[in-house]
Amino acid sequence: MAGYDEPTVIWRLKRGRSVAHATILPGSPHITVTWFFDGTMDRAENYDTMELAMARAEHIRGILERDGWAPAG
Repeated sequence: MAGYDEPTVIWRLKRGRSVAHATILPGSPHITVTWFFDGTMDRAENYDTMELAMARAEHIRGILERDGWAPAG
């Protein structure tokens, strides 16, 4: 959505009692992706485009799912 600038959780995962989520923070000049595990930020990375940021977030999700994490819900 053009002009949208609110942080958005793009996925949530769980493994046992642990939870993880990724958040996209639109901005200029960078889009920021953050990952949280049990409410604590693990990492934040900046990307030049939304497409790159989303691809990275999905890459991390795939790694976690292969490690036994499942969609929360």
